[in-house]
This record gives sequence, C-alpha cells and structure tokens, in this order.
Amino acid sequence: MSALLDVKGLEVAYGGIRAIKGIDFHVNEGELVTLIGANGAGKSSTLRALSGLVKPAGGRVLYRGQDITGTPSHTLVGLGIALCPEGRGVFARLTVHENLLMGAFSRNDDEQIAREVDEIYTMIPRLKERTRQLAGTLSGGEQQMLAIGRAMLARPRLLMLDEPSMGLAPLMVEKIFEIIDLIAKRGTTILLIEQNAQLALENAHRGYVLESGEIILAADSKSLLADPRVKEAYLGG
Repeated sequence: MSALLDVKGLEVAYGGIRAIKGIDFHVNEGELVTLIGANGAGKSSTLRALSGLVKPAGGRVLYRGQDITGTPSHTLVGLGIALCPEGRGVFARLTVHENLLMGAFSRNDDEQIAREVDEIYTMIPRLKERTRQLAGTLSGGEQQMLAIGRAMLARPRLLMLDEPSMGLAPLMVEKIFEIIDLIAKRGTTILLIEQNAQLALENAHRGYVLESGEIILAADSKSLLADPRVKEAYLGG
C-alpha cells in the first residue's frame, strides 16, 4: 500500500503556544485511519492544518507524493481532499438538496452530479425523505448525515471527518458510523478525528493516539483496543 497522505514533523502554533509539536503519521490508499485523544489533545488543530484552514508552523504535508503544506482549502478540494468539519457547517437556509449540490460547486458535469446525488439518497435514505426541507430545521444527526453527503459530492479521494459523533444521541451515532463504514467500503480513504475512541477504533484499520500535541501511540486498531494504556485513558478501564 502506498501512502496517500504523509505527514512529516507537523507543527501548529497559535501565537506562542504550540498546539501540535512535530508529529509524523500517514494514511495509506483505501485505509480508514483514526486520530484519537482527549479534548485539547490537538486533533482538530491537526485537521485544520491538513485542510488548509491554518498554516502549519513547521513540517510537511505530502498528498500523493506532492507537497501541499499550507495549500488553501479550495485548492485542496480540486486535488481530491474534502473536509467534513466539526459542528457540521450546513447552510441552514438552503434545502437538503441545495446543500448537497454545494458539495459539487467546483464541478460542471451536471448529469454525473445528479447520478451521485441519487447515490447519496440511496446510501442515506433519511436525506431523501427530507430533500426539500431547510437544513437548519434538521436534527443534529441529520445535519451530520447531510455534511457527510455534501463532502462526498466533491468526489474526495481522501475524506477527513472531524468529530462526526459529537453531541449526538447513541442511536444516531450508530447510524453515522454505518454511513462512514459504507463510504470506506466504496474505496474512499478516510482520516477520522473522533473523541469516541471505542467506536473509532472498532471501525478503523489503524489508529494514532494524540496527547498534548504529540503522538504517543501508533498501531493497528485491534492492538490499540487491547492496550491497557488506551483502555484506561479512553475506553473506561
């Protein structure tokens, strides 16, 4: 397997505070890799740097062997990188259907876009039932489904998900992870940032544990689930 994303010595700083302290990790083509850690560990800061929302203070980010360090977000979308942000970020005054189409804003293949919207509706039937509903009136879980569907309309080769389960009821979290699993099985490479370590590791191939801006553990998911340190810190003993 070749590394689709290769992060080398990444540093992120806010003012004089180093949030990320020179981390290394990679995501291979076709993998689902998760970054887990407590609140404030630096998970979202890492994703913000990878998605062009903040400029790294150091290190390099390689995508398909190309240096994309500090590349603006809109350029990354064109390269095949999509971010599903924390907090979902749907367009509240647009319908579900209009929100999905916003994911394809950089494309002009209308017939193919229409086919892919139908595929999203097949994969996430809840959205099809609400196609004309304003996104702002959806539940939190439905908005998360919409944000993921919208990101998929950008045709990502690499999909980055930032805390998709945050603030959702357990039943809805289960549905969100079913959708993530379907996307992974379709061959999309996924980098998942997630506070629910148990669920993240159960669905991922490999994982990295981030603590105070540094990676302290890296292994396949089964090994991390069985690791006493991970159990004690993130899996409730």
